[in-house]
Amino acid sequence: MPSLNKAVACLAEGGAAIGIGITHLRSVAAVQLAQASGYDWFFVDMEHGACSLDAAAQMFTAGLLAGLTPFARVGRGALQDAARALDTGAQGVILPQIESREEAEAAVAALRYPPVGRRGWGGTSPHFGFRPPAVGDAMAIQNGQIAIVAIIETPSGVEQVDAIAATEGIDILLIGATDLSIQMGIPGQYSAPAMQDVFARAAAACRQHGKHLGMGGIYDQQWAARYHDLGARFLAGGSDHAFMLSAARSRADFLRGLSRDL
Repeated sequence: MPSLNKAVACLAEGGAAIGIGITHLRSVAAVQLAQASGYDWFFVDMEHGACSLDAAAQMFTAGLLAGLTPFARVGRGALQDAARALDTGAQGVILPQIESREEAEAAVAALRYPPVGRRGWGGTSPHFGFRPPAVGDAMAIQNGQIAIVAIIETPSGVEQVDAIAATEGIDILLIGATDLSIQMGIPGQYSAPAMQDVFARAAAACRQHGKHLGMGGIYDQQWAARYHDLGARFLAGGSDHAFMLSAARSRADFLRGLSRDL
């Protein structure tokens, strides 16, 4: 039996799918920690992190066994890296700086099997426990399970958000709020009217074309809740190093405070 894409299942049921980014950790324990913390999916950051495909593949497999959806976030235009990540166990790919329907269509062509796309069958089948059904059946199942996420994080992407959402084979439009705010000249201003307009516009495009809206980079609870209410359901919760720093700093402050109180 193929591994269920938990993130896709959560979204299909109308719920939220929450995830964590793995940027610095290199162990399958990172996946177990994500599961223990209550997450549905994770992505291995192959755009900004230093993780190799070999290390990422181990975490993809761990995700399949743990029932978490493994994603790979690759560099801009790195469709070959994305395809190899799918071959080695990822159930989805997160593609940065998608700015046009043409780019979205190129991604679908590279990452989905025929008749939807042109991806080749590599013979690796971690999604099926290395015991896949007939090739045609396996490709059809994978086309239904793989999730392609287009990150909207430039003004050009915002202008083309309706066309990107209309692209067959794209599943999720993720607003990359940090990079987008920088590109818009309002770095870190996630409550700015211009950012609110972006989420409203993307939410409308997703509703019209039957796609899911995602949110990344917004950790302020008030505004995360506001954008969730607008329709964002594919939610990036934070990264491994950010969570570690937050907890470690809190504990260090507490312990130092014990001495100050003497």
